[in-house]
Amino acid sequence: QVQLVESGGGLVQAGGSLRLSCAASGSISSINVMGWYRQTPGKQRELVAQITVGSTTNYADSVKGRFTISRDNAKNMLYLQMNSLKPEDTAVYYCHLLDFRNFNYWGQGTQVTVSS
Repeated sequence: QVQLVESGGGLVQAGGSLRLSCAASGSISSINVMGWYRQTPGKQRELVAQITVGSTTNYADSVKGRFTISRDNAKNMLYLQMNSLKPEDTAVYYCHLLDFRNFNYWGQGTQVTVSS
């Protein structure tokens, strides 16, 4: 089993910054892709950013230029630096891991609230 634990969420004013962290532990055979998704009530979970084992990144258009995803492979850590936050960034943010067996793992989520 793989466990993902997010931290770093909270309440911030518009224009502010937050840094999310995700710690992966357990029976991690081989990490392929890690990423961040977010979800608001009544909406589908959407991709925010992802990064491959080779450090190729992909971002949702809505966060390009504001958010930066990074990972520390040695520590099995994933990060999301969020700058210039907007009220529409308010959501529960989930850490995601896809391994080379195509198994998906999810964290429990961390709330990010951006006030206007």
